[in-house]
Amino acid sequence: MAAISFSKVSKAYADGHLAVNKLDLDIADGEFLVLVGPSGCGKSTALRMIAGLETITGGTLSIGAEVANDLSPRERNVAMIFQSYALYPHLSVADNVGFALKVRGEKREVIEEKVKAAAEMLELDKLLTRRPGQLSGGQRQRVAMGRAIVREPAAFLMDEPLSNLDARLRGQMRAEIARLQRASGVTTVYVTHDQVEAMTMGDRVAVMNGGVLQQLAPPRELYDRPVNLFVATFIGAPPINLLPGRLRRTGQGLEVALPGLVLPLPAAFVQERPALGAQGDREVIVGIRPENLFLTEGDAEALSARVAFQEDLGASLLVHVDLVDPAANAQQKRAGLDELDESAAAAISTRMRISAPVSARRKAGDTVKVGMQVDSLHFFDPASQLAIR
Repeated sequence: MAAISFSKVSKAYADGHLAVNKLDLDIADGEFLVLVGPSGCGKSTALRMIAGLETITGGTLSIGAEVANDLSPRERNVAMIFQSYALYPHLSVADNVGFALKVRGEKREVIEEKVKAAAEMLELDKLLTRRPGQLSGGQRQRVAMGRAIVREPAAFLMDEPLSNLDARLRGQMRAEIARLQRASGVTTVYVTHDQVEAMTMGDRVAVMNGGVLQQLAPPRELYDRPVNLFVATFIGAPPINLLPGRLRRTGQGLEVALPGLVLPLPAAFVQERPALGAQGDREVIVGIRPENLFLTEGDAEALSARVAFQEDLGASLLVHVDLVDPAANAQQKRAGLDELDESAAAAISTRMRISAPVSARRKAGDTVKVGMQVDSLHFFDPASQLAIR
C-alpha cells in the first residue's frame, strides 16, 4: 500500500491542449479517492499518469516515498482495472486471475493459493473453470478485480469500471467494490463521470473541470458546502435550483430579494457565513436544492408558481414549476448573468424542481405556493462563481 501525491502536476499535449493543469492532490495510504467530473475534465488523464500510461509534462508525482515521474508502469506496482475488463477470452477464469503471477514467474502452488483466496473473496470460486464468454457483465468485472487483487499492488486504479453494466448491476458492484476496498485497505483511485458513484463510494471526492481540481472533500461536504457554482450544479440529483437574487441590508439585518419574494436571513445563518455577513447591497445567484423546497398553502414567505409537469419517482414526486412573478425575467437579466460561462448561465432559471411526497400531486397548470428552508440557501458571486459564506 502507498500514499500518492500530485504536486503541481500538469499534462500538455503536442497540440497545446492542457488536459491537467497544476494538480495538487494528496491521497492517503489506504484511502478510497474518487475523481469525478464531466467528459474531458482530466480525471482519466490523471489516473493514467499514476499508472505510467501518460507522461507528465510538469510537476512531481510520488507513489509512496518515491518520485514516479520517470518510472515505467511495471516499476510502479499499481494495478489498473479498465472499463473494458480486458480479459483473455481463451483462458479460464482461474487462468485470467492468475495470469500476471504466471508472467512474473511465481510458483504454481503460490498462484493457485492466491487465485483461490481472491476467488472466495469475490464469490468466483464456483466459476473458475468458465471462460469470459460464459459470464455476466458483473462476473467479468469481478474477474478483472481478482486479477488486480492477486498482484497485491500498492494501489488500485479504476477507470470507469462499471460503465458497461446495467443500472441494477452497477448498484450491486458499487457496494461490492467499496466493501472489497475497505477489507483490503489498498489505496484506491476511482474515476467516474457519475456523481452517484462518487457520492456513495469515496472516502473523499475530487471534483475536476477543465483540467483543474475544483474541490476535494468528503461526499457530504461537497453536497452541503460546494465551493463554487460548478460543484453545486454537478453534485446532486436532481440538480440544485439556481435563481437570480439581490442581497439587501436593512435595519434588521440582511435579506435576499428573489423573483416575487423577499426573505429575511436569520442572524444565526448569517453569523455562520462571515463572507455573507460582510456583503452590502449586491446581485447574487441563490441556490436551493429540491428537497429544501416544499409546496405550501397560504404562506406569506413563499414563491408563486405554476406547475409545468411532474415526474413520479415511486416513493416521491419531482414537481417542476415555473415562477409567475412578472419581474422575474427583468431581475434575471440584472443579476450579472452575462458574465457567466454558458453552462452556468443555462442552469439559472425560473423553472424550479421540488422534491415532494406523493400526496402532494398536482395537475399541470395548477397555481401553487413554494416555500423554502432558508437555512439551506447557497449564495454565489455571479462574476467569480465562488460561494459566498
